[in-house]
Amino acid sequence: MSPLLDVRQLHAWYGESHILHGIDLQVGEGEVVTLLGRNGAGRTTLLRAIMGLTGRRSGSIRIKGVESIGLPTYKIAHLGIGYCPEERGIFSSLSCEENLLLPPQLQGSGKGMTVDEIYAMFPQLHERRHSQGTRLSGGEQQMLAVARILRTGARLLLLDEISEGLAPVIVQSLARTITALKAQGYTIVMVEQNFRFAAPLADRFYVIEHGQVVETIAAAQLDDRMPVLTELLGV
Repeated sequence: MSPLLDVRQLHAWYGESHILHGIDLQVGEGEVVTLLGRNGAGRTTLLRAIMGLTGRRSGSIRIKGVESIGLPTYKIAHLGIGYCPEERGIFSSLSCEENLLLPPQLQGSGKGMTVDEIYAMFPQLHERRHSQGTRLSGGEQQMLAVARILRTGARLLLLDEISEGLAPVIVQSLARTITALKAQGYTIVMVEQNFRFAAPLADRFYVIEHGQVVETIAAAQLDDRMPVLTELLGV
């Protein structure tokens, strides 16, 4: 079977700055893949390039077999992709529930989660459903950012540093969420600095350095390849 996401020789620029230098990456349907690397390696740029949010791009990005390298961002989203940026991007003037009700359903992507299904997955959001976005804790804002893309019907989720700066109990809750989403057939690509969070969740790891993939490690290889990861990441 062809991969759900197939990236070949992807180059990306911000203005004159050449950030990605020929990325190759494949993600199968239902997989969780983690992008590892030091700050500035190009991991976030890779997610943004997949969504068409960088400057110039070249190479190939096939999503469910559809070449998307020349598509505008809204058409890429309509292929069934949800992007959760590091800055979360929730609407602070709206309540938690208003944020959830805002996203449209993606055409042809299947049915998104209902608000009740979201609340079953994130009980904290139900408790805070009438609270303004600015009054939510960092962990609640992160849950809301993930929940909002689940409302759209997206089945391929791009998650950027969702555990960053959060209390351990919230990180554990997010790990359970990722596990539950995988069990429901979602495909997830995560940028993560928190290796302890990412290690039990991912089927495969791509290590990115200077805009290139320098190592690909399957979950079953993780113990044997830890010396390599330690050298590359300092974990």
